[in-house]
Formats: sequence, C-alpha cells, structure tokens
Amino acid sequence: MRRRTFLKLAGSAMVAQPSWIMAEQDANRIALEDVAVMVSDAATPRERRAAQVLVEEAAKRCGIAWPVAKGSNQDARVTIALATRSSAARLPRHFSDSEEAARGLQPDGFLLQSGHDAGRNWIAVIGADERGLLFGVGKLLRLIHFSRQAAELPQAALRLSSSPRYKLRGHQLGYRPKTNAYDAWTVPMWDQYIRDLAIFGTNAIELIPPHSDDLSDSPHFPLPPAEMMVKMSELADNYGLDVWVWYPAMDPDYSNSQTVDAALKEWAGVLHDLPRLDAVFVPGGDPGHTEPKYLLELLEKQKQSLRQAHPKMQMWVSPQGFTAAWMKEFMDIIAQPHTQSWLDGVVYGPQSRLSAEEFRRAVPEHYPIRFYPDITHSLGCQYPVPDWDVAYAMTEGREVINPRPVDEANILRRVSPHTIGFLTYSEGCNDDVNKFVWSALGWDPEQPIIDALRDFSLYFIGAQQADGFAQGLLNLEQNWRGSLAINEQVESTMQAFRDMENAASPEMLENWRWQQALYRAYYDAYVRRRLLEETGQLSRARDVLSRVTELGWSSLPLDIGQRPSPAPANGLDPAVLIDTAIAILDERTRNPEAEVLRSRVTELGYALFESIHMQLAVERYQGEAVVRGANLDTLDAPLTDAPWLRRELLKIKSVAGADAQVNALRQLLARTDPGPSGFYDELGNIANRPHLLPGEGWEKDPEFRHTPQIGFGYPDHWGDAVPVAWKHWAESLYDAPLQMRYEGLDSARDYRLRVVYSGSSAKLKIRLQANEGIEVHPYMTRAWPPAPQEFALPRTATSSGTLTLSWTREPGLGGNGIGCQVAEVWLFPAAEASS
Repeated sequence: MRRRTFLKLAGSAMVAQPSWIMAEQDANRIALEDVAVMVSDAATPRERRAAQVLVEEAAKRCGIAWPVAKGSNQDARVTIALATRSSAARLPRHFSDSEEAARGLQPDGFLLQSGHDAGRNWIAVIGADERGLLFGVGKLLRLIHFSRQAAELPQAALRLSSSPRYKLRGHQLGYRPKTNAYDAWTVPMWDQYIRDLAIFGTNAIELIPPHSDDLSDSPHFPLPPAEMMVKMSELADNYGLDVWVWYPAMDPDYSNSQTVDAALKEWAGVLHDLPRLDAVFVPGGDPGHTEPKYLLELLEKQKQSLRQAHPKMQMWVSPQGFTAAWMKEFMDIIAQPHTQSWLDGVVYGPQSRLSAEEFRRAVPEHYPIRFYPDITHSLGCQYPVPDWDVAYAMTEGREVINPRPVDEANILRRVSPHTIGFLTYSEGCNDDVNKFVWSALGWDPEQPIIDALRDFSLYFIGAQQADGFAQGLLNLEQNWRGSLAINEQVESTMQAFRDMENAASPEMLENWRWQQALYRAYYDAYVRRRLLEETGQLSRARDVLSRVTELGWSSLPLDIGQRPSPAPANGLDPAVLIDTAIAILDERTRNPEAEVLRSRVTELGYALFESIHMQLAVERYQGEAVVRGANLDTLDAPLTDAPWLRRELLKIKSVAGADAQVNALRQLLARTDPGPSGFYDELGNIANRPHLLPGEGWEKDPEFRHTPQIGFGYPDHWGDAVPVAWKHWAESLYDAPLQMRYEGLDSARDYRLRVVYSGSSAKLKIRLQANEGIEVHPYMTRAWPPAPQEFALPRTATSSGTLTLSWTREPGLGGNGIGCQVAEVWLFPAAEASS
C-alpha cells in the first residue's frame, strides 16, 4: 500500500432517497471492506480500464484489493457495478432503474446510484459513454472515505446525475526541457498524472512535438521526445481522452513551395505513429510569424496530408500576435466558404488583439472557439498576478509554483462562456493546482472554489489535513496580494503550513503536491523576512548619509557645481559618511529564523527533485534556465536599492573634493523629491502611484486590456545599475492608453515633467499627450538604458488646474501588446525644476 488517507464527503449535490434505507449497522453509510467490482459481459477495454482505475486507486488509499468480476458476485456484501448506457442492459435486473435514469445524460456525463437488494448493498456507476464511466468512477473515488484497511461511502442513499458544462476540458502536457520537471517524467509517471486529471473530469491533453521553440534535448529525458510522444498518446487513448498536438509553424517563409513541401513531410513524419490524434492546433504566433494567407494555405495542406494517417483529425488555428492588418486579413479569409469547408475551429489564446467577447463576435458563427488560457506564468503573460510585489518578481519569478484558485476561477467564469471549453497553456507542474481548478470548474463553473480545493485536498492529501491544506492554497494566493512589507498574511500562512508539517505523516511529507505548497509557504516567508531586514539596513544607511544636511544648504542644486558648497562643519567628513553607509550596506548578518526558513526552502527543493524531478536550480539540478522556474538560484536576489546605492556611493567617493561629494550626496538622497509644490509617482509600486488612473480593475479585466498592469525587469538585466523603481513599471496593452491625472494645479504657473521610460520594449516608440490632443512629445524611442527625460508642458495643458497625461504606443502593432512602460513620473513647477 503506497498511501494511507481518509476521505470525507465533500459534495452537497447528493439527494437522499429514504425509501432505500438499508438494514446495516449504520443506515447512513455503506462499509466497503468486502466489495466486488462488476463490469458487464459487454464491457469494452476502456470500461475495464475504468474498473482498473477504481480498484487500483482504492487499494492505494486503504490497502484493500477489490476483485473485478463479470456478472453478479453473490459472495461480496457490496457490489459496485460499472457500465455505460450501451452496456448497462447486460447488468443484473436490480440495476435497471439506473439504466433508465442514465438515458438523459449528456456526453461525458454519469450517474451514481446506490441501493439495497436481497440483503446486499449495491452501487451503480453508469456513464453516458466510456469517458462518462471513467468520470463517474473518479467522482465515486472522491466521495469514499478511506483509511487504513477500511473504506466507506458516507451516504448510503445515493443518487447523483451529472454532466459537464463545457465540452472541452483539457491541459497541455509538454515533454520538453522548458517545463522544468516533465522532461524527466517516465511513462508510469505520465500514466498516473493523466489518470489523476481524468479522475477530476479532464477529457483532453495536448502534446508538443520534438521540434518546437525549445532545446532539442534534455539531460533528464528518460526517452527520446518522439518516442515519449507516442507513449503519451497511447496513455491518453487508453483512458479515452482526446489527444491534441500544439504544432508551431516556425519555418521562415511559407510562401516558398519548397518550405511548404518540407514542412508537410516533417509534420507527417512526427505525427504518423501516434496511436491517437484528434486535433492539431497551430498558433499564429508565439512562436511563429506567418502572414495569414500563407499560414492558412499551409494548414489546409497539412490537414490533407495528416489525414492519411489520422482520417478524423481536425485542424485549429489561433491569430496570436497578429497586427491589426493581419487580424483583419485572417478574419476575412476564415469567413470565405472554402476555408469554412476545411478549417475546424479557432483558438483564443495569449497575445490576441481582441478580447474574448470581441473575438467571438468577429469569428464566423460556423466555427467553434477553443479557449487557450495561460495558467502557468506569473508575470509577462496573458493573466499576470495582479498587484504583485517586485520582491516576488525578482526572486520567485515567472514560472514559480503558483496556486491561484480565485484568479483562475474568475478567468474561467468570465471568458469560457464565449467558447466550447479549454485546453490550457502550461509549462509544467508548477501550475498543478490550477489545472485541477480548471477541470473542476469546467465541469461545474458555479461550484464554490473552496469546495473544489477541498475535493482536491481530500483526494491527494487526505482528510486529516484536507481542510487546512485547502485553506492553505487560498492563503498562498493571498500572500501575493499587494505590498509584501505590510502583508502579515505571509507569516500566518507559513505558520499554518508549519503546523501541518509538524503533524504530517512520513507518507505525506513525501507527497509532491504537499512539498510544492510547503516550498511556496517557506519561500514567501523567507523573501518577506529578507525584505524587511534589507529595507531596515537601507534605511540605516540613508540615515547616516542624511547627516550631509549638516554640511550644506537648505535647498538642492540640480547639478554638481551649480552652487559653491561650504566646508565640512561639525567635524563631519562626507567620505566618512560614505564609508559608514557602505559598511552598513555590506553587513551580512541575518536573523537566525530567516536562515532556518532558507534551509527549509533548499531542502524542499531537493525533495521535489527526488519526488518528481523538479529542477529548481540550473547547476545543481540541471534546469534549463533561471527563467524556467529555477528560483533557488534567485532565492537571495537583492530586494532593495542597496546595491545601486552602494554603487553610487563609490562613484561619489571617487569625486575629488569634499564640496563636490557633499553636493552629489544631497542630489542622491533627494533623487525622488519633487519639491514642495511637485508630485512624484513610482508607477510600478501600488503604494506610491496616486495619480495613475486605475481603469476597470483586474477582477473585471483579468487580461488588463483596460487596466494598467505592472511589468517587471525579470530576470534582472540591470543588476545594480538602476534603482528598484526602474525594475517595475506600469504598462498598457495594444492601443490602450496609459493615463495619469493631476488636480489642483496652479493655473498661473508653468510645469515641467520628468519621466523614466523603462521596460522590456526598448525599440517600440511611445507618444505622450496632455489632455485632449496637446502633444508633449511625438512617437519617440525611449532613452536606453533607462534615464530620466524632461519635457516642458505648455500653459494650456495646466491652466484649468487639471492635467491628464496619456501615453500610447504606435497603433496597430502585434506581438504581446506591450509598449507603454512608464516607471517614474515627476511633475513640478518650472521654477522649482531649475532651482
């Protein structure tokens, strides 16, 4: 027996039937120690596979091996009968009521029913089809209470009929180096994971071919990619799940007939041997960049070619990354009768210029739309974490373990109604919880998210810790809300997980899903402890430097040498202040408790490598790259301005003369000071951007189409060369403006604007306008590396006392939509700017 858990009833959809009360020692439950699992004489291989899933997963949880028999077994006290509508007629007569009730099920649906006959108990699981039977078995497993050498169904009178809301409920499972764990998974590991997903209602998986936007090899591969692709297709087919393949068109020129011929040959060779292939999805971008007319011509030929081996295969496409012109061309082509004769569907995914609602209106009704949501990334993505602290971005990074149940439920409920369902975009098992949330809510979108998490926790963690673990997953998401320095939730989350850890069995400690959540709880807490400590260290250093005010004037010149500096007073020497501040910044003492947390994080990183081969470090665990979830390598990344300040202090120390040093120190300390009549906003810091217009807000606008989002310089390309304020920024998408508004300005004064344009889109031009059409500067390339730029505002922009600033990027561009990226903004009267 591999697992000892105890599950308690999590659902509330059970309808009691008092007329079925059984003559047991407890009429409210069915003991399941003496059980025979029965399948129909007409059972198909997949129906027998459903029976195998039931007995194997039950045995893992209680240690009792239930036999599987054809026909009635009179010796067992409880019979669990499994069938589909087409095979249920071959079951004994007392299951006839279940057969009748199952006739109204939709595809993938199931009926669970229990009863009592001739002194024996029975449970029927009837599927609308083969998959429905498997999903019914999954639901039964999630209802049963398991403990060591014991199991029971806690509600004896059971009648539950259920069909899914969405037709398509699937996840991308890429066996490639980027995924940071999957590249090391063996066939048995894939079998268990695909089974786990199916138990929660997943009906499709999506594979990735050996040639994609990734390295061709991994030191962790147990099998070559092409061979594993065949195995994974076979595994999915064994469970009756649909198999999709995400196949990017990455050749440089598909207008070239030789390129097309080579692609036809390549794709056919890769996909020919798959035991099952239901659909191929080709993204229009990310990766790939082909004009729609050539892309669609290619896909029509690919479909014709691939159908020689897979006669029912469908072809789907997405217009990801398209410019406005290409999007129009795409929509015009797919509206043509010829295209509608062969193209099977269209995919709504990341980097779409249109919202889901706009997309559904633009795509001809003839086509079904599949949702392709990014559930795996935390920044620089379709659905970034809202209000994320820069300290998390610099350490945990883009592909961190990221349970986001509330956010994922919000996305699914808002976007999925425009689609037939989803196959999620995933880069590994860091998003494992999110996958199961999507599967659960894809079946029943109205299900309370805490119920879905309890279901997950009961099945995978066990009843002893299920409620605490479910709440812990919610708390991990709350750890990421807002300013980390003031988020005390982080400490209480860590303590709750520590309490569960102290009570955990050895088996639970080896459970990789538990290890992932625990890793995040400790990692979050360690980052916060460091942030508080390093912030205090920086503050002490600045306090020392602030004594420079005893050496000079009461107002600050803009540039070194503008005003003469007095000689050092009170015995102070600016070089001494600099040395003292650097010594404080160089201190490496750390709270012992923080070191305990750090040690536990690294231990859990090793545990995850041992349990599921998760590669959380590049050198130690041979992960592909730091940006691919190897955040043990960024565990101690600087969190404050301390490295930058130290660098600037060394530059000042090299300046000749105490007067010049005093002047430079004063300018350094007042870098963000806008003066008594000015304003300063750090747009990447939610606690310090009062003039940024918030838009709709992330709950209504999870793709941030009409809401400014925070962008981050991850990985940290700038190191100590820039302050933290330039490593995060506000940004808008596509043609939407990024806007700020000031009120109560002095209408009689002229104002100047100082701006730092930062970000990841240095080559894109940006334009700034004031109010209605007053141009502050035309489309221009930003200063790079980032540096402050100043612009005079015409009196007409501020004469009303109100100023609105609007930044836009060049209209109509494609790609990821990012272009306006503003880190800092100062607004001050022109006289103060030159004083």
